[in-house]
Amino acid sequence: MKFLPRIASALDRFASGCGRFLGWFTLAMVLIQSLVVALRYGFDGGSLALQDAVVYLHGAAFMLGLAYALQAGAHVRVDVFYRTMSARGKAWVDAVGCLIFLLPVCIFIAVGSLQFAASSWAVWESSASADGLGGVYLLKSLIPLAAATLALQGIAQFARALNTLMQVETSPASSGAPAPQVAEASTQPAPLIREAAGEASA
Repeated sequence: MKFLPRIASALDRFASGCGRFLGWFTLAMVLIQSLVVALRYGFDGGSLALQDAVVYLHGAAFMLGLAYALQAGAHVRVDVFYRTMSARGKAWVDAVGCLIFLLPVCIFIAVGSLQFAASSWAVWESSASADGLGGVYLLKSLIPLAAATLALQGIAQFARALNTLMQVETSPASSGAPAPQVAEASTQPAPLIREAAGEASA
């Protein structure tokens, strides 16, 4: 099962690369929002297209960053019992959690949002405002795309947990090998004891 770690590593690299790329989205969002504030309060103007751009960037960073957050362990979790478990216990929790909760939720979101995004693509939906930013169908497409990327990272987590569970224990206690015997202490007295005994006999 050597392919399991390779699959997990490849999907981890994909999620990590997406996370680093989305970091630039956050920087662009901050700069554009600062420009919007400067235009509004400094020049008594504004731009709906810039405001929509902030919304688009925020939506992309949030939705597509779910997989990276899972890979980095940044999701909120209650680990009162999890953190005290052994490596195999944590692997069981991760594997069962992925199969029962994470992957079904991703499938539910993807299936439920496909028609929502397809309807937007069918009419090439754009902003309701005349001066707004077009391409609303691209923003709505982030929902099924986020579910797909999150599911891929869930598969990576499941593969890593499965690899841990399939590993053979190599410790002497678990493998049934006898524990090494402690070397018996020498029956000869220590040098200082022998020297003291010789002086006493003299």
